[in-house]
Amino acid sequence: MNTITALQQRKSVRAFLNKHVAPETINAILSAASHAPSGANTQSWQVAVVSGETKKDIQEKIEKSFRLGQRGNADYQYYPKSWHNPYKIRRIQCGRLMYDTLDIGRQDKQRRLDQWAANYRAFDAPIMLLFFLDKIMLPGSFLDYGMFLQSIMLAAIDKGLATCTQASLSEYPEIIKSALGYPDDIILVCGMALSYEDKEARINGYRTPREAISSFTRYFT
Repeated sequence: MNTITALQQRKSVRAFLNKHVAPETINAILSAASHAPSGANTQSWQVAVVSGETKKDIQEKIEKSFRLGQRGNADYQYYPKSWHNPYKIRRIQCGRLMYDTLDIGRQDKQRRLDQWAANYRAFDAPIMLLFFLDKIMLPGSFLDYGMFLQSIMLAAIDKGLATCTQASLSEYPEIIKSALGYPDDIILVCGMALSYEDKEARINGYRTPREAISSFTRYFT
């Protein structure tokens, strides 16, 4: 597939088919993504591929905590504490597009809660990827990680699979590290749902808009 086409086709999928994804396919995707660049070739990414009973155990514990109002303690702060435009309006628009697609009104708090809880199940995709980083690494490694994650998403498209990268899965690091046996002194960067897209699901029918390049690009000659 043409790289530009893959970039344009990539989207955050939130409904998946309950269809087996072969380990060989996952390994091929990760192998391709491992060619992503990293500063001084540190290749600081660490990946957990979670499925089956292990995934069920993790997501049930996280969702239970969420529904009880027990907020997790993420290893780092992903979003700003105080939002301002243009980021605030883009964030609001992103949420509105999803809820409008599902016909979930602002006052329908239960359905909104249920929809958000789906994050912690990796939207019921059979594969949940979790990404870790040694705490000694500094912000530069987060830049490297972004390139690695994008490479996974593009390689997944080449294999006919869909993805959704999820900061939400990093909100409960204690539960995840305990379940998988990772040490406390490691950063849970994020998660990712991986499987085949349910193309009949309404939630997969919308796309978030992209800004014109003139809004973020300046030429100097």
